[in-house]
Amino acid sequence: MSQQAKSREATQVGRFSSSATAVLDLLHDAGRYALFLDIDGTLVDLAATPDAIVVAPELPSDLAAVSKKLDGALALVTGRALPYADELFAPHRFPIAGLHGAEQRMADGTVDRVTVTPEFEALKAEIAAEAAHWNGVLIEDKGAAVGAHYRQAPERQSELDALMERAAQKAGSEFSLQRGKMVIELRPARASKGEAVKRFLNDAPFAGRLPIAVGDDLTDEAMFRTANALGGHSIRIGDETLADGSTTAATMLLSSAQELRDILAGLAR
Repeated sequence: MSQQAKSREATQVGRFSSSATAVLDLLHDAGRYALFLDIDGTLVDLAATPDAIVVAPELPSDLAAVSKKLDGALALVTGRALPYADELFAPHRFPIAGLHGAEQRMADGTVDRVTVTPEFEALKAEIAAEAAHWNGVLIEDKGAAVGAHYRQAPERQSELDALMERAAQKAGSEFSLQRGKMVIELRPARASKGEAVKRFLNDAPFAGRLPIAVGDDLTDEAMFRTANALGGHSIRIGDETLADGSTTAATMLLSSAQELRDILAGLAR
């Protein structure tokens, strides 16, 4: 390893350590902060397919305990659809923004969802049919969104890019493409994790608190920028370099989803 690489690694390790300490210190001030958490790659480790992820047995109860300490000011902000996300953490149900903010359940249980039209259902079927014979490619129907996963077939990225670009043109201006870790999603254009955080902060028990946003992917950058702009804190799982080569807006780093789970377990206890 070069001296420059060693220096970079040492700097990152220092950031990881200080971030973990900072998160613990901030969240002990329970009345001041609200916590916003991505799921895949953040609370749970990434897997070959969306259905293959493993939720640590203690994680749902740890999240519930931390939420109680924060007087309910904990929300999940994810690309998952609401019903699927709820299954992961059953029997607990948290405030949640799904599909990157296209659907949202507030703390009082009210839900705002995008209506899925017959035209979009037909478009999803077209995407699935065209990709059906691409081994390793998974088309995930999310209801108001559709994701094309190529983690098991990285050689198909350019073909999927072209397919999803064509689909976006057919879908029109109400939809946009969102790229993430080995996935391309067609989702409602109104969806934004940053806007979802703002909506939560307008309602109890989040109102009047400073946001702490934690995520790992390109889709979480909007959430990070919102947290920073509102005087809160942003924490990325991983290093500071994003998949597209740019630098994260997050101001702190954690090394892994496991490190975050350890912090949440400590807070729960």
